[in-house]
Amino acid sequence: MDLINLSDGSNSFRLHLLGRHRPGILPEHDLMDAEIIVASDFISGRFRVHFFLSALKSWSLTLNSLENGMDAEWLDMGNGPTIRIKHARSEVEDSQVIVEDTSGSGTTAIIPLALDSGWIQEHSDRLKEAERVWPMEVMETSPGSYKWKV
Repeated sequence: MDLINLSDGSNSFRLHLLGRHRPGILPEHDLMDAEIIVASDFISGRFRVHFFLSALKSWSLTLNSLENGMDAEWLDMGNGPTIRIKHARSEVEDSQVIVEDTSGSGTTAIIPLALDSGWIQEHSDRLKEAERVWPMEVMETSPGSYKWKV
């Protein structure tokens, strides 16, 4: 399923959830495999990412910031890509999704998007569905020690 799916017909940005990285193995059971997919008339690309399901809580906070008109970033963990979303500053400007992979490839992609109203609510619904399909099932009892949630 797509956690993020932003498109204006010309340009698109998706974060497609692939599933648990190593189901049934502590602590990696709650590690999610995903793929960033960007497409435009000019460029297209895919980039595999991994993040713990706990990052979905910060995606919720990111959506709240965006809903309040602020620019926001997500997945800035220092060892993978960072996703930034900038609001359009006027009716003639597009919003932007900026994906930076400074720790790996050193690549930055800026995807301009004319976003419809209601996209934030749609993505809040996508988040709830992702949390339903892949609930967090592992808890850290002390640094480096994990157990299954009951």
